[in-house]
Amino acid sequence: MQSKIVVKLCIVYMLVCYWGFSFGQNAGDAIIQNKKSLDTARQTDLIDIGKAIFRIRPGKIREEKDKKLYFSILPIGGTAPGGTGNALITSTSASMYLGPKKTTNVSTATFTPYWNLGSRFGLPVRTNIWLPNNTWLIQGDTRFLVYPQYTWGIGSEGDKEGTLLSYKYIRFYQNALKRIKPYLYAGLGYNLDYRFNINTEESSPELEQYSGYQYGTGKNSFSSGISLNMVYDTRGNAINPLPGMYGNLVYRINPKFLGSNENWSSVYLDVRKYIPMNPEKRHQQNTLALWSYFWTALNHKTPYLDLPSTGWDPYNRSARGIDQNRYRGRTLFYAESEYRRDITANGLLGFVVFANVNTVSGSGSLFTSWKPAAGTGLRIKFNKFTNTNIGIDYGMSKGYSAVLLSLGEAF
Repeated sequence: MQSKIVVKLCIVYMLVCYWGFSFGQNAGDAIIQNKKSLDTARQTDLIDIGKAIFRIRPGKIREEKDKKLYFSILPIGGTAPGGTGNALITSTSASMYLGPKKTTNVSTATFTPYWNLGSRFGLPVRTNIWLPNNTWLIQGDTRFLVYPQYTWGIGSEGDKEGTLLSYKYIRFYQNALKRIKPYLYAGLGYNLDYRFNINTEESSPELEQYSGYQYGTGKNSFSSGISLNMVYDTRGNAINPLPGMYGNLVYRINPKFLGSNENWSSVYLDVRKYIPMNPEKRHQQNTLALWSYFWTALNHKTPYLDLPSTGWDPYNRSARGIDQNRYRGRTLFYAESEYRRDITANGLLGFVVFANVNTVSGSGSLFTSWKPAAGTGLRIKFNKFTNTNIGIDYGMSKGYSAVLLSLGEAF
């Protein structure tokens, strides 16, 4: 037991050191570079092409530089999050400035409903609001999801056959963080996860018997708690981050007196770094993006569906090329790198190449089994003023592959 605790502390220490090293950089230079890096006069997007095709006179189109509200709406089809077949997906993104552009990051709200023409659909709404001059950061994540979705039990050893799990899921997360120094924010949040009507297939054993885990494997699972949050962000634009740094530390406590089925807590540490490969050409995308997170449950009574699992980071963007839920345990460590590059000089087309790896505890100790994935993708500039791309990614791992469509970058 002590050795496991030491391993966890060592990983947290390494990530914090990496985070701290980046803190030592000049944050002011990073944010100024972000604000200057997108030269829309040299860019072309799908909106420009549409205007040319339909011969729409743009007039004083460059006045849009002072515009504060942008919408991106994209009806697409593809694999629903977590597999189980294709789905109809509509992604709507609103980007807005709530204060002066030079001193205020762009706020975003995304609504991505999907339906697989069967028993599965989702209504997720996510918001990231920056108040004028970045004095406050307000984060929101509200979802109503209806599954079936495959699950594979605890741990990463062996090739256990998955079982189809049906349930309904309500999530309500709200965080308010106050700026305490440039680019550094701290605050409180409320987090609710309610899963009900939990059932396996008729021919499969019940979830508790299948997983060998007794908490949160009944018909309902309710977790309600508060979180302590810290964010460090020099990106300026989370839709398509250019050179900068992001860090997020969340300590969540779920006591019974707030309605949780069990007392449990968790820690989530997320670190991202964006490195320009040719900083002299700011109007072109040529970036190496790095991402890692460490997620651990601190109690043995954490509900099964609240345990750290692949693809269940806050925005469900990790583990491309690996099925969501494929690996689950009390502790998960994840790392990913992606190279992003323009194909055309006007920024209309680009490509990415990515690789990721994860390890979870459960069947054996952490770091005894690494599960890699890799892939590549095409980028099409949808809106140059918000630097929003349409992403078409193909990811693969042992025994699994998928095409992923998105509005915006994976991270």
